[in-house]
Amino acid sequence: MKDQWTINCLKSLVIDGVSKAKSGHPGGAMSSMDFAYLLYTEFITFHPQDPKWLGRDRFILSAGHESMLIYSLLHGIGWLTIDDLKSFRQLHSRTPGHPENTETPGVECTTGPLGQGAAMSTGFALGAKHLSASLDQDLFSYKTWVLLGDGCMQEDVTLGAASIAGHLKLNNLIWYYDRNAIQISGSIRRATSDDEQRIFEGFGWRVYRVSGHDHAALRSVMTLARAETERPVLIIGDTTMAKGAASLEGSHKTHGEPLPAAEIAATKAAWGLPETDFYWPKEATEHFQRNFQTLKSKVDTWNKKLESRLADKTFSDKFNGYFGSLHVESLAPISWDRTKPIATRNAFGRIIEEWAFSVPNLIGGSADLEPSNMTGAFAKKVGDFQAETPQGRNIAFGVREFTMSAMCNGLALHGGFVPFDATFLAFADYSRPALRLGAIQKVRVIHEFTHDSFYLGEDGPTHQPIEQVMSLRAIPDLMVMRPADPSETEILMKVALKDPNTPVCICLTRQGVPYLSGPVELSAKGAWQVKESTKPDLVIFATGSEVGLALKTAEQLEKDGYSKSTRVISVPCWELFFNQDEAYKNQILSVDCKRRVSIEAGTTLGWERFVGREGLMVGIDHYGASAPAGDLEKQFGFTPEAVVKKIKNHNFGL
Repeated sequence: MKDQWTINCLKSLVIDGVSKAKSGHPGGAMSSMDFAYLLYTEFITFHPQDPKWLGRDRFILSAGHESMLIYSLLHGIGWLTIDDLKSFRQLHSRTPGHPENTETPGVECTTGPLGQGAAMSTGFALGAKHLSASLDQDLFSYKTWVLLGDGCMQEDVTLGAASIAGHLKLNNLIWYYDRNAIQISGSIRRATSDDEQRIFEGFGWRVYRVSGHDHAALRSVMTLARAETERPVLIIGDTTMAKGAASLEGSHKTHGEPLPAAEIAATKAAWGLPETDFYWPKEATEHFQRNFQTLKSKVDTWNKKLESRLADKTFSDKFNGYFGSLHVESLAPISWDRTKPIATRNAFGRIIEEWAFSVPNLIGGSADLEPSNMTGAFAKKVGDFQAETPQGRNIAFGVREFTMSAMCNGLALHGGFVPFDATFLAFADYSRPALRLGAIQKVRVIHEFTHDSFYLGEDGPTHQPIEQVMSLRAIPDLMVMRPADPSETEILMKVALKDPNTPVCICLTRQGVPYLSGPVELSAKGAWQVKESTKPDLVIFATGSEVGLALKTAEQLEKDGYSKSTRVISVPCWELFFNQDEAYKNQILSVDCKRRVSIEAGTTLGWERFVGREGLMVGIDHYGASAPAGDLEKQFGFTPEAVVKKIKNHNFGL
């Protein structure tokens, strides 16, 4: 009886929070509460005073619209106040409309876009599994618990994550599917007739199905799930939407809008609770926290075990390789053979191979493109993460770009890792929702995108990126890098490794590129003069492989007498550049020079920021074609002769 009374108090907080905000999702939180209550009061291990304690079980609310569910639980712990709950969905509150890892203690990751929490949880579980194999089995034996809803199950990324989790036998991963069979528009049967049990068993998961309101049944399967040693676990909990509502129980109307005032009053009366808003008596706190002393004992035992292990220098050094500071400045410089131009994708491959052990927490892999993304040497050096070899640091993601990038977000959020993933730039669109969510969450993930222009040639327009680089630049708090040579690639990789709060997309060539001369270390500023001029009469801005084209163009223009002094600027990263001081930006932008040109093998949209309204933007604003790269270069006007002609024919507003 005390359990149900406490659950009703928690549901009452959910109802009142949504009602006060005049928006939110009470129904799903009410159907999920039985499981969530048992999880937090009886099953997961956490530090009652420290939400970031390393040895904790992780809980991820993939069904992020049920945010008042987790906020009510965090209030039960004592990490949120009643005033926090009253501020649900309000400006600058710790209880935003969907859970945000940067705003709320006890929230592991930002969720809301359905399915991504499930995919990120796979990264969490993979990270813990790797640490268990590499450092200490007992210290890192914690579980990752996830609450999913019907919408999560309908998002393809969930099934991608389930597939790879089953393949890798992530036995520390437990998903609870709150199957209330209702979504915003009505019954899920209007959209799906999937048999989730058979699907997940086919993926290699252990599957249990119970009534999600039967506490004895839930305790039984949760105990089995926690003890699982062979495979990930899915618990399907058949529940009723808005369980306990006086007259709207089971109604889709409770999914995405507050309960009416009369319904709230009748529901609280049926539960034997006062009509008082945000009712939470001390008896509820006491019952919710009844096992806190046991938790504190577990925390003490774990901390003592870690302290004991850290006394061993071998273990301490390995532990600090994951959780210590990364000293980027101490990384050995790469010795490049400047007589042999190479593709920047090859440069990336060599960098991660040579730094593989200097950055011992670098982990990641390719979407079945190891020979193309040049991640194979790294894979050979560190070994594959497989069910039998979880100490490996190369992840064979398979053709699962969205899942891959979401998993890397989860790895970064778990802590202790520098994750990377890799695919073709044209397929960045598959990863885009995870790239955006990674930027929102401020995670350090390095996304390698190769084959960065039409120069990849014969694969044709489906594989030749046009708008991708610029569309990535449109994502706030994401650094987009397009280095021009191996040295720029190396310098920018150090920038990417150094910033713990910013995801990076590094876009790389398939074709060989010449080496640049000059103070290439300035590429860390995002833009620098690769061909200097104190008083230029023409300025050319370029990125990636087009920097070499810009240099040849400048040489020809000066030879022809069109320009007496041309300045060429390599712009490998807009975001780094626009973060410089005004003096440096003004110097690079050369605003006093009227003749300004940009060259990039992609859409021209956006280059106005560098060349102004009257400048010339050389790019490609149409899709590519299937042909050898040399033929496309001529066809699309990316030869020195073609660019020189365009410049001479442009009046620059003069």
